[in-house]
Amino acid sequence: MAAPSAFILLLVPVLASMATTGTAFFDLRAELNHPYAGSPLSRYEMVREAARASKARRAWTAARLAKACGRGGGTASAPDVPVAPLGRSIYTLTVGVGTPPQRHTLVHDTGSDLVWVECKLLGGAATPTDPLYDPGKSSSFAAVPCDGKLCREGKFESKNCSRNRCLYTYAYGSGQTVGELASEVFTFGAHRKVPATLDFGCGRFLKGDIFNASGFLGLSPDKLSFVTQLQIPRFSYCLSPYTDRKNGHMFFGAMADLSRYRTTGPIQTISFINNRIGSNVYYFLPLIGISVGAKQLSIPESSFAGTFVDSGYTTGALTASALDALKEALADALKLPRRSSSDPDYDFCFQLPRGVPMEAVSAPPLVYHFEGGAAMVLPRESYLAEPSPGEMCLVIGVDAQPVIGNFQQQNMHVLFDVQNQKFSFAPTQCDQI
Repeated sequence: MAAPSAFILLLVPVLASMATTGTAFFDLRAELNHPYAGSPLSRYEMVREAARASKARRAWTAARLAKACGRGGGTASAPDVPVAPLGRSIYTLTVGVGTPPQRHTLVHDTGSDLVWVECKLLGGAATPTDPLYDPGKSSSFAAVPCDGKLCREGKFESKNCSRNRCLYTYAYGSGQTVGELASEVFTFGAHRKVPATLDFGCGRFLKGDIFNASGFLGLSPDKLSFVTQLQIPRFSYCLSPYTDRKNGHMFFGAMADLSRYRTTGPIQTISFINNRIGSNVYYFLPLIGISVGAKQLSIPESSFAGTFVDSGYTTGALTASALDALKEALADALKLPRRSSSDPDYDFCFQLPRGVPMEAVSAPPLVYHFEGGAAMVLPRESYLAEPSPGEMCLVIGVDAQPVIGNFQQQNMHVLFDVQNQKFSFAPTQCDQI
């Protein structure tokens, strides 16, 4: 199998001081590596892998939310699912770690907070594109003591202090990473270097696979994340479609402004709900209903409670009642014969006309309605996929809480205004901004 292409972040960095806090923030433009760039996999195989990755993510989400709500959680209570390549269907960023910088490719994840890399200290594993991070070769590496703020406040599956070292286990559904919490300089940029000191996990991944990545860049609003540690006021990203194999883009600080870039539809803004920086697990959104074309579905608003947006959840999800209503509406709108899927991870599929690809079949948009009147209009490729020739399947799965995943965010420029607790979005041709 051919190794994925190597990418370098294309950054336009400006450091600006925040007069009120004395801290610094980034104004950056970054390139997001497409998860399948350089891969020999067919488009059908990519779609099938996306479903498997979401199944693993679903288990982790259930355990994490249960733990956050005080109902236990963790891997012991997570559903028993096959280990899946958690990072394979997710976009990545390439950064430098340490002094001098060691190249690492990290999973771009708004649904987790821990920043970590595969580390020699803990017997980690190198990837086809990244060397193993060696803290012994870095002059800026420092262990975080047990009384360190993030060691005390971080939400780990388990934690152990030995000789004043903060050792942890962090769960991802059927997979987990173990390591030591440390401090290190992360460098963004290939030509103009932009350093930032972060607490991170020097660890290794257990019972799982993150494919071409060698760690995670947690971007959630929780305490351990890159966003919270550096007090990033706002960031945005734009994901190109899976089947295009083109890179996406990410923006931080002043560069994260949807009005600066060409969009193919209006910019709309809603407020995050029940979300305070450093205290919540996810970025929650006020979803209140869905439509198929012009037909609004009769679904209680309670079915949309707890909706969140997650760049690490590939196919997205709805609650069982909402998903059943969507399936019924799609069957009525598409008027195609139903068929059993060739893939067990897709359970609602249609038979395409002989010799006709999915792109040639007419399908109504799926519309997500938010409190206040904003509406996210999703074209066919953001909720339907072709896991094998001749069949078209609904990619959105079932979960206890609705999730706006990577598929729904394709060619959608999304902005997380962390400082003002706002979420903006606009349809965009992501490879052209």
